[in-house]
Amino acid sequence: MPLDRATALHDSMVQWRHQLHANPEIAFKEFDTAKFVADQLKSFGIEVHTGLATTGVVGVLSRGEGDCIALRADMDALEITEQNTFAHVSKNPGKMHACGHDGHTAMLLGAAKILAESGTFKGTVVFIFQPAEEIEGGAEVMVREGLFEKFPIHEIYGLHNWPSMPAGHMAVGPGPMMAACDTFDIVVKGRGGHAAMPHMAVDPILAAAHIVTAVQSVASRWASPQDPCVVSITQIHGGDTYNVIPDEILMSGTTRWFNPKVGREIEQALRKIIEGVGQSMGCEVQLVYDVRYPPTINTPIEAGVSADVMATLVGEGKVNRTPIPSMGAEDFAFMLGKRPGSYGWLGTGKSEDCPKLHNPCFDFNDDLLSLGAAYWVSLIEYRLI
Repeated sequence: MPLDRATALHDSMVQWRHQLHANPEIAFKEFDTAKFVADQLKSFGIEVHTGLATTGVVGVLSRGEGDCIALRADMDALEITEQNTFAHVSKNPGKMHACGHDGHTAMLLGAAKILAESGTFKGTVVFIFQPAEEIEGGAEVMVREGLFEKFPIHEIYGLHNWPSMPAGHMAVGPGPMMAACDTFDIVVKGRGGHAAMPHMAVDPILAAAHIVTAVQSVASRWASPQDPCVVSITQIHGGDTYNVIPDEILMSGTTRWFNPKVGREIEQALRKIIEGVGQSMGCEVQLVYDVRYPPTINTPIEAGVSADVMATLVGEGKVNRTPIPSMGAEDFAFMLGKRPGSYGWLGTGKSEDCPKLHNPCFDFNDDLLSLGAAYWVSLIEYRLI
């Protein structure tokens, strides 16, 4: 049984995961991580390709004629200062695996080892270890640099740990799983002056405050309530001291959506709101809007296959086949835009109040490494028969 084989490898996966967690690397700089992955794959007897998207690693395992299925894990860490104190805490200041990509990499390595040693399948498995998932679009770069031309992939699958879901539960469904992600920067230019004489200045801080408030109306009044979307301003920079009104304020943020029509409506609404506030308050304003990740959309057949495989491992009662899509984003969307496949969630929550993704106290739940690896093995042996 796949779960038995994965459980036998559990201690090794924990060791790999802890090594990766202690040595996090950010987007396109995962050089040591990539070398570790490539060395492990080679030791399993798997053909290894490197260099896609700078630090991407691709392993190929063939067993006769048959379809080609790809399994993908992300490798990059985040620029967050870790607050944990355990032995495998990050050794790289300001960087940590706060999204569980160390666990994703360890699970896929475990599956690769099991499939290389005892896999019963006909066809080819492509193990994709992708860099730069966190906002830098490493998946898009791998696609652009010829991932699907170099490897004749028919279907592709992804899996993400989900601490908001109870440990041992799993979820996957047809259609949207993750939202699109765009980013924006707003520059508000006024005229600086003495804080005690605001009538002699044009205050960009006041204009920026009105923009922050007005932008909240985009999701509630500009978009249809039947089309989920989010607009969040996440940074405000400006000013240097107590008694000076600055010349300029910079704000940044992100938008999330599922319907492309809504995505374009959000951009248009932001421009109208910002221009209107700027004009009314005498400030010059500029919006730079960057379209980043499309929504992550599962194809129905492959989502059904994933759910069926999950049910064989954890039981139908622990599989959510109709999960509510997340407003988080995932660059695996670029790969799903080229090939049929699915992206699922692996519940890793130890409790309701356990640290969630992107928290400085987050740590991947090692108890789920065996289940994740078993899912990959089961998927291959179910699909490539």
